[in-house]
Amino acid sequence: MSRIHRLCALALVATSICGTALGAPPKTDAPNNSSLDGELFYELLVSEMTAQAGDPGSAYALMLDAARKSNSARLYERAIEIAYRARSGDAALQAAQAWARAQPSSKEANRYQFQILLGLNKIAETQEPLKRELAGMTAAERALAINLVPRYYARTTDKKLAATVVEKALAADLGNRTTGPAAWAAIGTMRLQADDADGALDAAKKGTALDPESEDVVLLAVALMGAKVPAAQALVRKYLDGKPSAEVRMAYARHAINTQRYDEAYTQMQLLTAEKHDYAEAWLLRGSLELQDAKLSLAESSLKTYVALNPPPKDTTSQTATMGRGLVQAYLLLSQAAEQGKRLDEAKSYLDQIISPKDALRIQRRHAAILVRQGKLDQAREAIRSVPEQQASDALEKINAEVQLLRDAQQYAAAYELLRQASAQYPDDTELVYDLAMMAEKLGKLDEMEQLLRKVIASKPDYHHAYNALGYSLADRNIRLNEARQLITQALTFAPNDPFIVDSLAWVEYRLGNTAEAIRLLQEAFKARPDAEIAAHLGEVLWSVGQKDQASAIWKEGITLNPQNETLRETMRRLGGAP
Repeated sequence: MSRIHRLCALALVATSICGTALGAPPKTDAPNNSSLDGELFYELLVSEMTAQAGDPGSAYALMLDAARKSNSARLYERAIEIAYRARSGDAALQAAQAWARAQPSSKEANRYQFQILLGLNKIAETQEPLKRELAGMTAAERALAINLVPRYYARTTDKKLAATVVEKALAADLGNRTTGPAAWAAIGTMRLQADDADGALDAAKKGTALDPESEDVVLLAVALMGAKVPAAQALVRKYLDGKPSAEVRMAYARHAINTQRYDEAYTQMQLLTAEKHDYAEAWLLRGSLELQDAKLSLAESSLKTYVALNPPPKDTTSQTATMGRGLVQAYLLLSQAAEQGKRLDEAKSYLDQIISPKDALRIQRRHAAILVRQGKLDQAREAIRSVPEQQASDALEKINAEVQLLRDAQQYAAAYELLRQASAQYPDDTELVYDLAMMAEKLGKLDEMEQLLRKVIASKPDYHHAYNALGYSLADRNIRLNEARQLITQALTFAPNDPFIVDSLAWVEYRLGNTAEAIRLLQEAFKARPDAEIAAHLGEVLWSVGQKDQASAIWKEGITLNPQNETLRETMRRLGGAP
């Protein structure tokens, strides 16, 4: 572009900025003279030319001066934009503050000032802009706006200061029955982000005192339960005994799942789907829990209800056609249910209905699992290897998928070799080292297994699976039982309600001769998570004390859950309980 043409273009930009800023009058047939005088026009033109020439500092100074002379919101905004491009937060703040002083009632000026202060981490200075941002709203609008406040401060470095600033900004709301619950919930969330669980609980209690049915406050209480604050559970239970919202039931169910309290989660989903039959997300979660418990017909019914409430896109031919995450998950689960019911063609048909290129690997994993069930292991492995890698993590995901196929086909030596090669390629991947340890155990390489598990514990001290696996291995071999108990107890400190770790502890107690305690723990674990492996152990301990009918009943239930489980089948053969 020639210099003349570039000047003309910049002149048009300047005219556009100032015309919008100063408020052009309505169009008429009569000639219109711009309110832009020559001096101001020249200043804007030079500012834009200077910005184009790579001198944002001078451009900013000229634009800010023009904004002050014209008292134009658009020019103040343009000055902030130039400062942003120059990566000068302080200059952007200076322009926003000048704008706010010139136009004290401008919400836009205040919002810019607030956001820039947050970006510069000047937390203490955000109190007044936050108060102004919330001013003038109706009570309902204000409560909704307050709910968003913790998000504004999510990236701040001084979380305690942020919580204090927010509490001062919301001081006028704290006794208000309409906005107070939202205010206390926001303050509690901020305190929780600052690792002040006691202060967050206090905020939840004060919010509940204003309104016992506040959804905002009970969601804070659910978050506190997730942060392992037992006293919060009473607040949540009391709310759930009333008329809880669907959102709170879902939040509580997710928390219950995260803490392995699957029965509680399932109860909430049963209640929610009865109360709101059209609440699709509840049907999806309910179906996944039913499938986990091998309630195949119930799971399929729940998942089909979800699909009916969220039908797939009609146009499946478009290159951009895709499904939502929930619908993809529903079809994957339906395929899994059909596979477990030995309806393999039906399982494939569900996979074929999925339209989601980014889920190609997940879908192909299910296809491959079905091929393994049909005895086509080589085809299954090739199917996994042929999936295009769309991101760096896909290569490792494909290795994990192939290992799972080999494990399911009981090709332990091949799985071990693949894992050995992968762990050499990805030496810092804890999951790979752990999986290699488990394969080493399958092949009787017990010293190597222990060495690998201790390596995992050393590199990641909170990896509870490694403590549990090593402790259970020692107990299963009936050696170093006190050490085994210590390891499993340590695992329980990281995952206190995990039924598989409880099962391991029970096995240690059984080996130590504490049969009654072993039975109690195993019954607790099996109730929390009906599983064939736990059924095998519970049945064996019951058998050992002469309760053979009860043992057989438990084993029969375990066979129903997973007829291919090696531990269960070996236990029954060894003790003469068939098969």
